[in-house]
Amino acid sequence: MGHDVLPPAPLRLGGQPLPIVGPARIYVCGVTPYDVTHLGHAATFVWVDALVRTLRTANLQPVVTRNVTDVDDVLTEAARRAGSPYDEYAAVHQYAFEHDMSELGVRRPENEPRAHRHIADVIRLAQALLDRGAAYERDGTVYFRGAEVPSRAGLSEAVARQRFAEFGEDPDDVAKEDPYDVPVWRRSQDADPAWPSPWGQGRPGWHAECTAMVLSHYGSSVDIHAGGADLAFPHHAYEAAQAEAATGVTPFARTWMRVGTVRIDGEKMAKSTGNLVLVADLLKEHRPSALRLMILNRGWASEWDYAPAELAAAEGQLDALHAAAGRRDDSEAAEREVLARLLDDVDVPGALAVAMESGGRSARVLAQVLALN
Repeated sequence: MGHDVLPPAPLRLGGQPLPIVGPARIYVCGVTPYDVTHLGHAATFVWVDALVRTLRTANLQPVVTRNVTDVDDVLTEAARRAGSPYDEYAAVHQYAFEHDMSELGVRRPENEPRAHRHIADVIRLAQALLDRGAAYERDGTVYFRGAEVPSRAGLSEAVARQRFAEFGEDPDDVAKEDPYDVPVWRRSQDADPAWPSPWGQGRPGWHAECTAMVLSHYGSSVDIHAGGADLAFPHHAYEAAQAEAATGVTPFARTWMRVGTVRIDGEKMAKSTGNLVLVADLLKEHRPSALRLMILNRGWASEWDYAPAELAAAEGQLDALHAAAGRRDDSEAAEREVLARLLDDVDVPGALAVAMESGGRSARVLAQVLALN
């Protein structure tokens, strides 16, 4: 197809140019392996896969790190209810997640760090923050000073408190100097996972796990940080604040790719609301490429409502793309335009429109790049 001789179009993401010199360093917030994979999870990973495939086609050398949060109080509690050790419970659910991703055509990342293997990195992060005066220790817990994080994220006091509560943070913890301080290292009780540290037996804080894993794989910054839009605050905000405080390097992420929330009848798809649509169930009756196209045929930051009619429409669009690919048209200009649209904020609808109109090679290129075969 001649991709190696096509001059790459400029990359734009989030509406801004993102020149890449050297490998494109991408970090993706992965899963906490305590439950089944639903469509809301899958959307993030399919979008990142589409971005990575586009960059690879344009010879921009993506290097992807997607973490596994296998140390987390939510996971520990789920394992306890199931009567299983937390690490065995996590391994079983991680296997199921990887199977679903493979079925969807989402390629494995170059790096897949697991939180339990980065305990020493979290301890080093906590010590660095203490050394810089950006953290303090109280009774075996190291807190990051986060008073300025909500305003940095552009949130009001009321919204910040609401988001804190949604993700299990406690602004009323009397041990903290400020309501928006968060634990980098947490003292463990008898039933909690625990590792030795300079502050006693404990475990890492959630935000600190991702901060430490990013820094251990990429140094002080990344080109693209991806994850669900619901993670913007508190998770992404504290992750960046901790990294910047520890290293003195800003920005932590050159750009953020926060994938829009998937909803059912206007309500976020989540276990807490009981409205999950499972990837495994969808794949029993639909082609993986149709599910990918349904997810991708929109702006990546857009929120959207899933309905069976959406997937039925994607099946028809996929058939139309394959029919267009069978036409005899070898327009190099159309092929270039398809790749240029994908490099411009991963504009799949725009690329699809070009491919459908021109057909032939441009449609085959789009199908191959986005794994829509």
